[in-house]
Amino acid sequence: MALSRLGGVAAVALGALALAACASMDVRSFVERGADPTLYRTYNWGPADAQATGDPRLDNNVFFSERIQAQVEKRLNARGFEKTTADPPDLLIHYHASVTQEISANGADQPYAYCEDCKPYVYDAGTILVDLVDARTRRLVWRGWAEGSIAGAIDDQVWMEKRIDDAVARILERLPPGL
Repeated sequence: MALSRLGGVAAVALGALALAACASMDVRSFVERGADPTLYRTYNWGPADAQATGDPRLDNNVFFSERIQAQVEKRLNARGFEKTTADPPDLLIHYHASVTQEISANGADQPYAYCEDCKPYVYDAGTILVDLVDARTRRLVWRGWAEGSIAGAIDDQVWMEKRIDDAVARILERLPPGL
């Protein structure tokens, strides 16, 4: 009896690890050399991105863009930035999002890998990119982005919101101190 319970716990743990692995996210950033963080305290949104995300379910989903903007504003405000309608603000904020279909080799590409079912699979991969642009010079000051699987998120509003919240939080954690 204890052995079967242990097997059940192990299966749940493996399932959770597999789910966490599928939801992994790569986050990176770039800061303009010589950017003076003391110049930037206010922000507003720049013109909306004219590029489509690559998935009509997101292009036509107003909640998607509103969620990204709300999370960016929340994180910037928590860092001491202030949204303003004064013209011009110190920073213009832009975001870009894209969805592509990727193929995973499912471990078959790893040396000495062992798996019983190493069939490749196709999944949706998403990227959210946030730009902070000097409003006066129109030069990019900072860029942060997150890339990862969004498998299942597009068709599940709650899961999508969690992925957006996590991505934006992790992107803006990379914002240098003072900026």
